[in-house]
Amino acid sequence: MAWTKQMPERPVVAVAGATGAVGAEMLKVLEQRRFPASEVRALASERSAGKRLSFAGSEMVVQEMTESSFEGVDIALFSAGASVSKRFRDAVTSAGAVMIDNSSAFRMEPDVPLVVPEVNPEDAHTHDGVIANPNCSTIQMVVALAPLERLAPIRRVVVATYQAASGAGQAAMDELYEQTADFLAGRPIEPKRFAHRIAFNCIPHIDVFMADGSTKEEWKMVVETQKIMHRPDLAVAATCVRVPVLRCHSEAVTVEFAAPVDLDDVRAALAEAPGVTVLDDVAASLYPMPAMLEGTDDVYVGRIRRDSSVENGVQMWVVADQLRKGAALNAVQIAEMLLPR
Repeated sequence: MAWTKQMPERPVVAVAGATGAVGAEMLKVLEQRRFPASEVRALASERSAGKRLSFAGSEMVVQEMTESSFEGVDIALFSAGASVSKRFRDAVTSAGAVMIDNSSAFRMEPDVPLVVPEVNPEDAHTHDGVIANPNCSTIQMVVALAPLERLAPIRRVVVATYQAASGAGQAAMDELYEQTADFLAGRPIEPKRFAHRIAFNCIPHIDVFMADGSTKEEWKMVVETQKIMHRPDLAVAATCVRVPVLRCHSEAVTVEFAAPVDLDDVRAALAEAPGVTVLDDVAASLYPMPAMLEGTDDVYVGRIRRDSSVENGVQMWVVADQLRKGAALNAVQIAEMLLPR
């Protein structure tokens, strides 16, 4: 059953997990995009209650999140972890608010839309109180795939990700800083947030391992891509790797089409697609890189070339700031779609 409550022109917005890396970015995006909220509430755990955050030229006090926190709220942006989202789901929807959830808690529930506004905006209007934000690595890939699917049906996608430390939260970014200093100083390193040392290393292990040898992060990219693109038949193979980069995920993506496509048409489709910027001039050594794209909103695509190892194959390099488009920005864009038209 679809949600029937009318969204006010100036909704009350709550940010759950406001003191975390993504929650802080959500507040920043709301301010930068001048989201027409009549009120913004910062919610977090008991230990963060009372902290002061700057927002829109003034200060807001972080409130402890309880079941009563959502009274009078219209939109609740959640980035507090799956267990917290599950705990507060009924409190949010019973208060008449729409939960836009950044965790993995509800993504694969059949009745919960999994939305990337540039790809499947129509799905946002079929919710029953909860809309899921996809995994960060999935978001940037499908933004790049969607315009190509309109050239010819995509048969198969093979992706290797190079995922920044911030994908595991602020504590993971801090650990990268600390381990780098310890490594350069010759001090012993003790991994905490990662399975192994992250400084000067690559770890092919994100989330838990599954029975087939893949990780849950890799599984997410497969099933989420199929759901978002409405392509349960789409073959996707993913290898997800954590790299010693602070922000921005990178992906090497190979696309196999069901029919021939022209490279000029591929470049044109990407250049014209909403939310995509093409940086592809190898003569000038111009291509997307994490260090140059921190804090940006688009999905950047470069190294567009033919894959001669497979019929109708195209390769590309995709980079995006996963705290922005991969999390906070995508959630706020969904919230904007809920506003009265």
